[in-house]
Amino acid sequence: MIFFRGFYTLLLHLLLPWILLRLLWRSRLDPEQRQRWQERFGLAPAYPCDGAPTLWIHAVSVGEVQAALPLITALMQHYPSHSLLITTTTLSGSKQLHRVLKNTVRHVYLPYDLPWSMRLFLQRQHPSLLLLIETELWPNLLYQCHAHHIPCFLLSARLSARSARRYGYFGGLTRELLQQLTHIAAQSQADAQRFLALGARQVTVTGNLKFDMSIPEHLPEQARLLRAQWGSRPIWIAASTHEGEETLLLTVHAQLLQQFPQLLLILVPRHPERFDRVAQLCQQKNFAYCRRSQTQSSPCHSDVSVYLADTMGELLLLYHMADIAVIGGSFIEHGGHNPLEPALAQVAIISGCSVFNFAAIYNELQQAQAVIFTKNTSELLSNVILLLSNAALRQQYAQRAYAYVLSQQGALARTLNVIQAAPVATDTTAKNARYF
Repeated sequence: MIFFRGFYTLLLHLLLPWILLRLLWRSRLDPEQRQRWQERFGLAPAYPCDGAPTLWIHAVSVGEVQAALPLITALMQHYPSHSLLITTTTLSGSKQLHRVLKNTVRHVYLPYDLPWSMRLFLQRQHPSLLLLIETELWPNLLYQCHAHHIPCFLLSARLSARSARRYGYFGGLTRELLQQLTHIAAQSQADAQRFLALGARQVTVTGNLKFDMSIPEHLPEQARLLRAQWGSRPIWIAASTHEGEETLLLTVHAQLLQQFPQLLLILVPRHPERFDRVAQLCQQKNFAYCRRSQTQSSPCHSDVSVYLADTMGELLLLYHMADIAVIGGSFIEHGGHNPLEPALAQVAIISGCSVFNFAAIYNELQQAQAVIFTKNTSELLSNVILLLSNAALRQQYAQRAYAYVLSQQGALARTLNVIQAAPVATDTTAKNARYF
């Protein structure tokens, strides 16, 4: 394990110039990408060591932040004398956290997984407990926390069969990595079995925290008012799309417009750096389109047929405005994205067949007759036409999906039980933690 971590750390140091160049390149379009860069090396503002005990939650990006929100709220209620520190990896995750929680929690970026940056971070922030959301297994992060006697929990943990096979190639190393975790709270029995097979010790099935998401009270009314500005036209949304999928979806949309001339497509690319490219694609294909970032306070005119959602943190609002939701990342070999938000918004769901990232959820949705899978463009076209032409069928799919989400709730309470049984961190300022 020491040799592996040394080799891994050396490789990260060699890649660091390219990592920083990539950050600088991405900041051309969004200058915020290069702000607070010191935090990437553990140099966030120091938290006083005599302050309130710190509970540290790491949620890599927007999806994990959304999953963590019910937990964060519950922790603030259960531990009012503690300070909450939230780290994210991405700027979009940071923005979503601030949008929802404002300044009620501390936020810094997670440092790069270098031993000295992680050590600096721990010495400056003094966390008592680390809660990792979903699958964030960083060797130096886990080693430094272990050396500083900080309990580490992997919550709402998922591990696909494909990822398990990859981890299995490094059996001994993976086993040591997993055994540095105090406890794993797995989403499903299948996830738990995969973690155990790889050498994890303490694993409990608690469920998926995303099932316990709540809809903000104001959001349905906000969606209703916004949709009223757009008139009674039918709307379908293609969410979290990737390179290559927009071309497919716009081709289908052009065919749909022949039968439903007032139809509006809300197009939501997964990554912000692709917003401009997707806008250019809409223009090249001669669609009348508008961008959410430029028209938030004005209605979408009837001549617009594509509404490009180029903002962050509004996906749940946009789902509430749609009649049909098509989940991206599933028409290419990416593994799909989370279908629980459209289910919670009571929207009929269509997906491609690449869903290995959320295989258990999609399987259960299929068993509940709450999702429609499509293999190709012609099937997508026919399924969208079917649902647009049959409001009763649309409602049936939406209600089944919503009922499924309600039936799976309870992960939050089970997760809190696991956390409350955690041992107390005894030494958050260990002096002798090794670098390798």
